[in-house]
Amino acid sequence: MKTNPIDRCWRCKNNWAKNRKRLAKCVLGFGYKARGGVNGEYYLVTDNSDDDVVNPKPGTLRHAVIQMRPLWIIFAHDMHIKLSKELLVQSDMTIDGRGANIHIAYGCGITLQFVHNVIIHNIHIHHIITCQGGLVRDSTEHFGLRTVADGDGISIFGSSNIWLDHISMSECQDGLIDAIQGSTAITISNCHFTHHDHVILLGGSEAFEKDYYMQVTLAFNHFGKELVQRMPRCRWGFFHVVNNDYTHWKMYAIGGSAHPTIVSQGNRFIAPNDPNAKEITNRNYAPESEWKHWLWTSEGDLLMNGAFFRTSGTPPTSGFKFKKKEIIKAKPSTFVRRLTRFAGTLKCKEGSKC
Repeated sequence: MKTNPIDRCWRCKNNWAKNRKRLAKCVLGFGYKARGGVNGEYYLVTDNSDDDVVNPKPGTLRHAVIQMRPLWIIFAHDMHIKLSKELLVQSDMTIDGRGANIHIAYGCGITLQFVHNVIIHNIHIHHIITCQGGLVRDSTEHFGLRTVADGDGISIFGSSNIWLDHISMSECQDGLIDAIQGSTAITISNCHFTHHDHVILLGGSEAFEKDYYMQVTLAFNHFGKELVQRMPRCRWGFFHVVNNDYTHWKMYAIGGSAHPTIVSQGNRFIAPNDPNAKEITNRNYAPESEWKHWLWTSEGDLLMNGAFFRTSGTPPTSGFKFKKKEIIKAKPSTFVRRLTRFAGTLKCKEGSKC
């Protein structure tokens, strides 16, 4: 059951429900500083309604996430939550769906805007739609006018120290996950993605050079059925793609522009049968004279059914210099199926191993 180093840290503890905050010690990768609401109280969500976005009802998820203090948010029972406007989350929050079957679906998505230190764990996000703007509360002290929400499952805007773990995502109107406008220090791990076109966007504009400092880790995720492209699509920053399982894509798996650095290690890539979609990488946004200088490396990847990774650039002679927890050491790609075996939401029951 303890299939990878993140899960090994907490999943095999019978008392996980009595020590939920142990989870905050388990994050690795560029989001390793994310602690969420570890220093706060527990907040129990008891009500799945979302009727008033300016004065949210106590006990709802919206009321929880606007509090201006650290909180570890948990759920009293299984819930399907249809958000009537985008859910604006404050800093120092953990949304922890373990022990319940939590779906955010058929409404608006989650927005992390100019916040830091957020963990979202063990929830389903699907069928997110474009939502009209209007007055929405983003804290206990402020509400303001929001424009139309694009229909992203999770939108990360100008935010840092973010960890998304064990989330099942599919069928959103825009992207499943977008991280743009100076967002950085992000880990996306143990997630399961299916049935979507534009999966993950990291860096939203070639004109926004501050995304040069973006650092994102994708580890132990399963990119599954009916996916088309952007797993991820990157701009400007440094992206570590390690021990993920790519079993489906229709156009390409990893793409980018604006000279991102992409280090792919120990992943499994199973190409589709379409002879025109065997290449894992996509740089069609720039001529070869430009992209040949971008550093895209493939180390120990397992390439199946004709898949091929077009590398480019020259690694620095002194190697990459990062802190120990920022870089997850890749396991052999032949282990990937086991490492990602439990990607997506987990069926956790109090009193037994998760």
